[in-house]
Amino acid sequence: MPRPTLILVYEPEAACRARLAAQGFVEQHALEISSYLAQSTDLPPEFPTIEKACAARGLDFLPLALDDAAKGLAGRPAENTLVWTLTDGVAYFRGGAAPALARLNGLPTIGADDSLFALCQDKFRSGAVLSALDLPVPPAGLASNGEWLAEPPPSSRGWFVKPNRLGAKIGIWPDSHCETLGHALELSRRVYGAYRDAVVVQPYVPGRNVRASFLAVRPETGTEALGIAFVDSDGDFQTMDDSMALYGDTGAQAVADGRYIEPKLSAVADSQPEAAASIRAIAARLMQALGLRDVFSMDFRVEADGTIHLIEFEVCPGLPCFDFRAYCRSQWQMSLPEAMAETAARRFFGR
Repeated sequence: MPRPTLILVYEPEAACRARLAAQGFVEQHALEISSYLAQSTDLPPEFPTIEKACAARGLDFLPLALDDAAKGLAGRPAENTLVWTLTDGVAYFRGGAAPALARLNGLPTIGADDSLFALCQDKFRSGAVLSALDLPVPPAGLASNGEWLAEPPPSSRGWFVKPNRLGAKIGIWPDSHCETLGHALELSRRVYGAYRDAVVVQPYVPGRNVRASFLAVRPETGTEALGIAFVDSDGDFQTMDDSMALYGDTGAQAVADGRYIEPKLSAVADSQPEAAASIRAIAARLMQALGLRDVFSMDFRVEADGTIHLIEFEVCPGLPCFDFRAYCRSQWQMSLPEAMAETAARRFFGR
């Protein structure tokens, strides 16, 4: 009988860029889109460390590029296999296929089921579901290439425009916080022309950016293990340029050039404990109502008076990102490789 094996499925940036180029995307836009997969560039150098941490716990570790996943998962014994999907995606990216492949082969997984991989990547649809659950999400309109598919509500603070299926909260350009709906439609034309995507148009909400991170190293872990931190940087919101300076090949160059300054993290509970408690309650609601489990993250805006706005949830948080590493250290007193290996070992051995 083979040893229990943790299989990590990931989609490389280069494979994504090649597909986008074949679909006619210009090189710069293909580079920008594929940069959302940067954790698949940042984590492989640590595969030997993850393998060592797994071996110390009686496990084998097998990283599989997504294009090899169908063959690599077929015929695996369910009792000795655990599949962890590193990257999601249902439009530009294909990572959402990995948990579906695991299910097709009867293999257990770390993380939510594959239906949530699709839902969280469509911001308009996921916002509608979150709103139906009476959670504090900004209402949204939807526009495509200069035409309204659903008009947004009025707003005294302007609107925030972001691609519907490309990433999450990123506004692409500095003028993504706009003052008129005419400008919002113009942004929808620019997004469609560059990325072939519709845009979500939401009333702009003020506040500080908050990231809530979760990893259930122990299977019975609940929201008491949620890490809730302000993420403070120089800008009000993240643009495409900001995103590309954070991770992957472009991030490494930004660090080398001195263009990247890591955002500062601080615990929300230290200054706004009631807001932190509310965020924990929202996480519990999502775990109960949507089936979030094992590993996920959520993004919020929190105003000075404690008003909370839920921006999005992710079923594949950026594991090698600075904030998730900090969460593993502070909550679990482990490095990222140790936390991943321990999470898998406890699923296999229950200790």
